[in-house]
Amino acid sequence: MSAVDLDGTWRAAIADPERRRSFSDPRVDDSGEPWHDIAVPGHWQNAPAFADTDGPVLYRHRFDVDSTGGPGRFDVDSTPSGGRRHWLVLDGLFYLGDVWLDGRYLGDTEGYFFAHQFEVTDSVSSGTEHLLAVEVACPPQNDRTHKRSLTGSFQHAAWLDPDQNPGGIWRPVRIETTGPLRFRHTRVRCLSADERTARLAIRAVVDSPDRTTAVLRTRITPAGQPTAHSATDHELTQVLAAGENRVEWTVTVDRPRLWWPHQLGDQDLCDVTIDVFDQDGGPASDRVVRRTGMRSIRLDHWMLSINGERLHLKGTSLGPTRQLLGDASPDDLRVDVALAKDLGLDLIRVHSHISHPELYAAADEAGMLVWQDLPLQWAYARSIRRQALRQAREAVDLLAHHPSVAVWCAHSEPVAAGRDHVGADPSATRRDRVVRQMGQSLPNWNKSLLDPSLRRTLRAVDGTRPVVASSGALPHLPRLDGSSSHLWFGWEYGTVDDLAHAAARWPRLVRFVSEFGAASVPPSAEFCEPERWPDLDWDRLAHTHGLRRDLLDRIAAPEDYDSFDAWREATQLHQAHLLRRQIETLRLLKYRPSGGFTQFLLADAHPAISHSLYDHRRRPKFAAEAVRAACAPLIVAARPMPGGGSTTALDIHLVSDLRHPLRELEVTARVGPRSTRWIGGVDADSTSFVGTVPVPGEARRTDGPVAVDIEVLGPDGHLLTANRYEVPATDR
Repeated sequence: MSAVDLDGTWRAAIADPERRRSFSDPRVDDSGEPWHDIAVPGHWQNAPAFADTDGPVLYRHRFDVDSTGGPGRFDVDSTPSGGRRHWLVLDGLFYLGDVWLDGRYLGDTEGYFFAHQFEVTDSVSSGTEHLLAVEVACPPQNDRTHKRSLTGSFQHAAWLDPDQNPGGIWRPVRIETTGPLRFRHTRVRCLSADERTARLAIRAVVDSPDRTTAVLRTRITPAGQPTAHSATDHELTQVLAAGENRVEWTVTVDRPRLWWPHQLGDQDLCDVTIDVFDQDGGPASDRVVRRTGMRSIRLDHWMLSINGERLHLKGTSLGPTRQLLGDASPDDLRVDVALAKDLGLDLIRVHSHISHPELYAAADEAGMLVWQDLPLQWAYARSIRRQALRQAREAVDLLAHHPSVAVWCAHSEPVAAGRDHVGADPSATRRDRVVRQMGQSLPNWNKSLLDPSLRRTLRAVDGTRPVVASSGALPHLPRLDGSSSHLWFGWEYGTVDDLAHAAARWPRLVRFVSEFGAASVPPSAEFCEPERWPDLDWDRLAHTHGLRRDLLDRIAAPEDYDSFDAWREATQLHQAHLLRRQIETLRLLKYRPSGGFTQFLLADAHPAISHSLYDHRRRPKFAAEAVRAACAPLIVAARPMPGGGSTTALDIHLVSDLRHPLRELEVTARVGPRSTRWIGGVDADSTSFVGTVPVPGEARRTDGPVAVDIEVLGPDGHLLTANRYEVPATDR
């Protein structure tokens, strides 16, 4: 096997009817206007000549085939003689493409996150000079309620610039040379794993030019080790017909080293190398390598178990690392994974998009679990169903071998239309918003037909991890069962503490909360032009940078602040307070009934006034430290308890995610000069009631709130955790 990269500087022009007819002809001269240089891989709006276009864009690239090798060339004799085949591979094309080689049409493509390949043996073998021509289209989704491109948040997200078009050849392009047998698709899944044995299911689609007998050899080695040091070998002889052949087999590994989330253990990885040999012997005709880990996953009533160990999930949503995903370097992707892990989280929801492959490799190595959305957000046209099912299968082929990928989610909020969703209209009355929320319970094509179809497909082609049909949908027909909840108390509606009240009234709402939070103004706010305060360009900030002025005014109206910095600080303080209180509430409900949560949002992809914990330069907001404190392995938290007369009381609890019990802990609560002390402990991975702290009415008749300080000391007197609550003052 060999390959040559076709990356570098290509030529491109904006498509028009006349150029479309001729641009694939090798005789066309592209040395002058309207043709311009463009980088591949990359997005076309990064090139000055195409910065303002929505395309389509015509790409051209000339390359040579010559046995001498050299830059822009590859050696056609690098594989064994006889039966050489050549393949054009486009790793990522955003979003639609039509491909020609030497004026011959190869085919079309749809889907941005997976590779497209075409056999080009005849063309490559017939000459040395070649022209690759690709028309790339990424049409804007102007009807947001009937979108036709499966681009998820890239073309419909309130936290991204709606004018940015992600179109382009955003990942590498190359020509691969193989023997007569070629892997067209491969899929590696871990069926089961425990300390005694693990079973890997492997599926390969092998392309053969003729009827033949092939040998498929599987080798499993520790990650990074040479295949000669194989821990497990498996060999299968298979008769192949001409064309594509689907072959499936299972490999059993004795006494495997398991992969664990970072909270529970080590991240042991292994390389699965699959070779296919022709019956005539000789070197492998083709090879694929997948790095994986052996673990088992179950989701029961929204409670996840890894290798039999239950885990209360603490997570965050990760939008695109960069708005133009191809601009994100491997280091950028690893930084985002590291930021989430550093906050004490163990789950990343890759929100309404499929990211760069390096993100999943980083999650595998860091022991971060991934909730993976398909790239569907809000409403789609009926015509996309067939393509959506196809892309679901491609997603499994692409990601199923990653042990970090723990949950599939087919669709994010199938009941809304983005900026027009519940609470987005500042003129809407309370009754209007209630009616819209109740409308989420009504059936519609997206959530009642499309999403169940996607769930069935994901279960059929994977079957090793749980599948969620959609997120953010209230109980609805036909099953009257809801999905994970999106609860915006303290932001779009209600107050911060209303989450706890809603959980008490309707526990099903908090089985798994996959979106909650509040927006704030970021530390890196030059794009706001703070020197203009208070006369900011509010319309531009709303259109391009995600400002929800109607909602932000509820928590920090600009007219109440003398400076931009004071306004920014107020928004960040509210966000931090909301996240700490609501995360504590969900942790207090651990396993009864809460299986976990994903806060929205980890970091910005571009300058934005958003729900993020880190801005587009990865500078932290106040909320980052609030989340870190609320997600510590051991916390002490109070649940408000209604009191009679003039007395308020707080119920004190310990919440532990540690895998061992803690004993002889000293918990002290102080209210003014009074203190209450308890000695006790908390079991492993559990919640323990400590006691009740009364806050007498006379202590609250002050000019401000009354502070309740709580600290927990270990047996050696070392401070393990602490917290503070402020009880509102009463009238004198």
